Amino acid sequence: MDQELLVFNGIDATTGAYLQSPMSVSDASLLARGEALDPAHGSELKARHERESQGHYGTIEGVDPKDLAQTGWGVIFAANHDPAIREALAPLLDLRRAQASAKNGRYYREYIGAAAYRPDESKTAFLRRQGAGPGPADPDKVPYYLLLVGDPQAIPYRFQYQLDVQYAVGRIAFDTPEEYAQYARSVVQAETGGLALARRAAFFGVANPDDAATNMSAVDLVAPLADFAAKDQPGWKIDTIAPEEAVKTRLASLLGGADTPALLFTASHGMGYPNGHQLQLAAQGALLCQDWPGPSWKQALSPDFYFSGDDVASDARMLGLIGLHFACYGAGTPQYDDYAPAGATERKAIAPRGFVARLPQRMLAHPRGGALAVIGHVERAWGYSFKWAGAGRQLQTFQSTLKRLMEGHPVGSALEYFNGRYAELSSDLSSELEEIKYGKIPNDYEVAGMWTANNDARSYSVIG
Repeated sequence: MDQELLVFNGIDATTGAYLQSPMSVSDASLLARGEALDPAHGSELKARHERESQGHYGTIEGVDPKDLAQTGWGVIFAANHDPAIREALAPLLDLRRAQASAKNGRYYREYIGAAAYRPDESKTAFLRRQGAGPGPADPDKVPYYLLLVGDPQAIPYRFQYQLDVQYAVGRIAFDTPEEYAQYARSVVQAETGGLALARRAAFFGVANPDDAATNMSAVDLVAPLADFAAKDQPGWKIDTIAPEEAVKTRLASLLGGADTPALLFTASHGMGYPNGHQLQLAAQGALLCQDWPGPSWKQALSPDFYFSGDDVASDARMLGLIGLHFACYGAGTPQYDDYAPAGATERKAIAPRGFVARLPQRMLAHPRGGALAVIGHVERAWGYSFKWAGAGRQLQTFQSTLKRLMEGHPVGSALEYFNGRYAELSSDLSSELEEIKYGKIPNDYEVAGMWTANNDARSYSVIG
């Protein structure tokens, strides 16, 4: 990691420039010291970190996170949802009801009608209405696995972040009931239709010319993770796509083409657009491939450089695929910037509304058979996800998540390591900012590192 500048992920598709110019650690420290933390959410994160430090994790003790009959499963609808969406999801909900009710019939929940999510409701208020409070997930009160149904305007990303600290949370949001129905059919078919995808994982890492962010992720994230998976999971075939081969046509073969694996890990820049741009909803979060010449390209980016939802072939087959994309906006975009500068009185709007990225939508709801889930970023991605100033690579969170995915854990359980990282970093950051408030001289490297890593860990989300 450069000792003076922090490099970030994301390219402005209209100019070819970085979405966020490299930032000095002192500037990042100033941003962190101006950030207002939600006291209630901060207390929850601190409590989670303390629980995990004492050996507790995820669900209450004695519950197997791989068994829905023990963990429970629930679906949360928005108060004003279209009833046709519930009907479209019926096959999936019936399957989950049977799985979560296998032993005693108590652990399946639908939060609908009076129990649905209400506009502007906090996680604490929602759980209170369900008879639950802080602490490990207790399926007698609220199931551990929860699926949010609706876009971020109906159920905000903020609520998802907060709920995900305590539970294993995913989200689906599509434009039409038929897309919801197709997703439900794909999941049911993958789980009950005798599908047995080959145990193959592909690692796709871009390293664009003269680009610090992707060269760092290729060397310090993708390559060592592929090596780890090969050693840790001898029953899996591991394919590592070299940076010079990480072009758009190769990615197409991995996303529905002949080489589609069971698990796909990608690291690249994500595409970004100005607020309200005509292509923002369709292409923000698209994956920028090796075809991009690098930062010397100082003009609008050609669609030949990136892979978007529109590039998923009509005959693609992704049934059973799980994708994990390290890319700016790869999972979605909030309406307002999560990285407001110090002293800002208003949050900057970066989109007309919050939305789920089109690429994961297309992957999940493909009519020929969709993916099971996509893990990605809401907002921008930061290099401090995997490299810490003065300490080098920090891949334990990624390794643990991949290990769980490859050993058959549900996706929400696998992401608990990112939630734990978020809780730890938030607790440390909150304590550090409080000390600074009362006179401690700030260490810019420490504050900048905790702040960027905290925001980054919070933004990993499950679509599916």
